[in-house]
Formats: sequence, structure tokens, C-alpha cells
Amino acid sequence: MIRVVEGTTDGRGLHVGIAAARWNQSITDRLVDGAVERCKAIGVEEVTVVMVAGALELPLAARELAAFGCHAVVAIGTVVKGETDHYEIVVRESARGVSRVALETGVPVANAILAVHNYSQAVDRAGEGEDNKGVEGVNAAVVTANALRELRGT
Repeated sequence: MIRVVEGTTDGRGLHVGIAAARWNQSITDRLVDGAVERCKAIGVEEVTVVMVAGALELPLAARELAAFGCHAVVAIGTVVKGETDHYEIVVRESARGVSRVALETGVPVANAILAVHNYSQAVDRAGEGEDNKGVEGVNAAVVTANALRELRGT
């Protein structure tokens, strides 16, 4: 027997959490707006947004959203490469943290943390429509949540 479980972007019955970093807020605000609009468009019943200082704080906020009862979480931030190694540390550790939260809680956590070399690249990824990485994050989180719900029979 072969069973294929595939989630959909149907948000009905879901509570989606959005953990967003204030650092580079002009970009992250656009990503959050895209994520919230996408949640509305696909019928997500409840959205909770938690704002934190920066990308390194996102894993903790994501974990709390999972514990709060969110079915899926999107971590949103923007890290722009500078002249020091700090960029690599923040990108690596924030990504590791959000992945760890998903594995430890069983709640999908989509990584919508931009890791870009310049501000222009961030602007390109925070536009309107489907190319907005906040929108992509919601799609990934909701599809995964729905697939897991079907697999778990919940």
C-alpha cells in the first residue's frame, strides 16, 4: 500500500502565528503585511503576530507561538550582509533555531528570514503578490500543517 499525504493552502480552522523581527523594519513590515494578507486570502481563522527585536529572537517567539496553540508559525526577519562576520552568525543561528523549534514542537515553522547581500535584494523579496517571502512562508507553513493534520488524523 502506498499512501501519499499532501497538504493544501486551505487555512480554514487554522491559527497561524507570525514571529517578526523589528530589525530592518521597513522590509519586515512589508513581509508581515504580505503574510497577514495571505492568511486572510486562504481563510485562516486566527492570526497572532509577535514582534521581537531581531532575527536571533525569532526562535523563542516561534516556540511560544507553538505553545500558545498555533497550528503553524512563520518566522519573518531581514538580515543584510555587512562588513563583519555577524551576518553569518545571525543567519545561521536564526535558521537553526526556527528549524529546532519545528522539530521539538511538531508545529511547522516556516523560515521567512531574508538573508541578503544588500538592501535592494531585500526590497525585491518584500514586494506585493506571490513573490513576497512572507506570502511564501504562509504557504509553506499552512501546507505543512495541513499535511501533518491529515497524517495525524486530526
